[in-house]
Order: sequence, then C-alpha cells, then structure tokens
Amino acid sequence: MAQLFSPAMSLLARVVILGVPVLALAAGTVAGYGAAWSDWVTHTFRYNEQPREGGASGNGGDNGLPFSHEHHVGGLGIDCRYCHAGVEDSPVAGIPPTEVCITCHSQMWIHAPMLASVRQSWADQIPLQWTRVHDLPDYVYFDHSIHVAKGVGCSTCHGDVSQMPLMTRVVNLQMRWCLDCHREPEKHLRPAEAIFDPAWREPADQLERGRALLEKYHVQKQQMTNCSICHR
Repeated sequence: MAQLFSPAMSLLARVVILGVPVLALAAGTVAGYGAAWSDWVTHTFRYNEQPREGGASGNGGDNGLPFSHEHHVGGLGIDCRYCHAGVEDSPVAGIPPTEVCITCHSQMWIHAPMLASVRQSWADQIPLQWTRVHDLPDYVYFDHSIHVAKGVGCSTCHGDVSQMPLMTRVVNLQMRWCLDCHREPEKHLRPAEAIFDPAWREPADQLERGRALLEKYHVQKQQMTNCSICHR
C-alpha cells in the first residue's frame, strides 16, 4: 500500500502539534506581562470615587466630593504643604483633616451643595473618608520627607496636579518604575526652590544639573538599589 503522507508532511504535522502549545504559552506570557503593566491593572489615569455629598460616611449623592487640584493649586496658587503638612518632616505627606478645608470654607462657599459632606464632617467631628489615589502595598516603605530632602519634586510622582480637575494617578508606581529613578536619579532631581512647583519641567541640560545636585544633596547612588531601601 502506498504511503499516504510524505515524510515532509509527517514532519510538518509534528512541528504543528508540538509548536502550537509552545506558541500559545509564549503568547499567554506576553499577554500576561502586558496586562500587568496596563492602565487597567495599575489604576493609572483612573478617577477614584471620593466621599459623597450625603456626609462623612460616604452615603448619598452620585458624584462624590469633587475636590479640584486644578482650582486650588492652579487657580488659587495654594502650596502643596498647606494641605499635606507632613511632606517635609514625615514619611507620610498626610491627607488634610476637615479643619484645613473649614479654614477657608467657613468663610466662602459656605452653602455650596457640593461641600455638604465637609460641613457634616465638621459638625459631627468625623473625618472625611478620602479614597487614596496613590496607594503603595504594605510591604513597600516609602518616605516622603527623604525624597523631598533629596530634591525629588511632587510632580515627579504625582504629575502636574495644577492641571487636574480630579486627582488621578499618572504613573504606575510599580517596582520597575521606582528602580528606573533609583538607578538614575540625576534625570529627575531639581533645585530646592522648585520641589513644590507642579509646573516645573526638566531643562535641556537636566543630566548635567542633576549630577551636580547628586553631590549637593549627598545622594549615594550605589545604595539606591539596595533591597532594604524600600523593603524593611
């Protein structure tokens, strides 16, 4: 009886049978890696729902408390440290208590419906339950004060908040992103007077200036990628 398939066809069949699972595994790996860095997984460029109009507990209206950094920072010129008072001295920048809001809003916009939850929080002495936008895992140690002291500006991690009607995350905050900066901090360091300037942009000679700032701020690059820096 004549051979039904030629040797070449038999070889092709073996290649297909073995190759399809390998290709599927490779495609799944690539897709999984891409998904892990996607905006959907990292919550980048996503608006988080904040306390709602019905009170400090978050029950009530549908739109939440629409705090605008664009209005407060870009329009009114309020410095980051006015609301985030711990950023220079503490690992935690601090979420402003209701007292900070009431400092101004006991005098202006005192009957605005969108501020009902702020007034209720103040009356009940129950803090507003803000939803964190930049929230690192518990196994990551991050100190705001040391970054500020070493010349890392707010907008390096948080973006230009003066252009954000609602706060959103503009970087993925994953380990690789942090390591990129720790390996080459000279790309991002800025002079002390520009640390709290949300509109600051890296100059054309940033690398040259950054290397000078490494010495000025006493940044030890050889220690920056030590695991214990961020995992303690």
